[in-house]
Amino acid sequence: MEKLVLVIHVIAALGVIGLVLLQHGKGADMGASFGSGASGSLFGVSGSANFMSRATAIFVLIFFTTSLTLAYMSSHKESGGSVVKALAEKSVVIDTSNPATKADVVKPPVAPGQDIPK
Repeated sequence: MEKLVLVIHVIAALGVIGLVLLQHGKGADMGASFGSGASGSLFGVSGSANFMSRATAIFVLIFFTTSLTLAYMSSHKESGGSVVKALAEKSVVIDTSNPATKADVVKPPVAPGQDIPK
């Protein structure tokens, strides 16, 4: 499920980028009126702006929704927890009577303030 939402998220992001790059700026109409470019298009003079604006808004809405969905899925994911917590909960019995294993004994972490000598 998470991979499907991620694929939709990436497609929406690419759609937003593409549509924003294809749109004309607000100053582009001024240049077209002086003959520097054709102001008409497949959708008419103002039709392309409306179509592009609506398509961009739809892709932005999809991008925003998938962003929130991925954040929710990430925060509610069942994970193994932190490494430090797993090591602290793990109980290992070490035979300290054997001199070879005395060097391998790992001291447990101390609480803040307990490592200060008196």
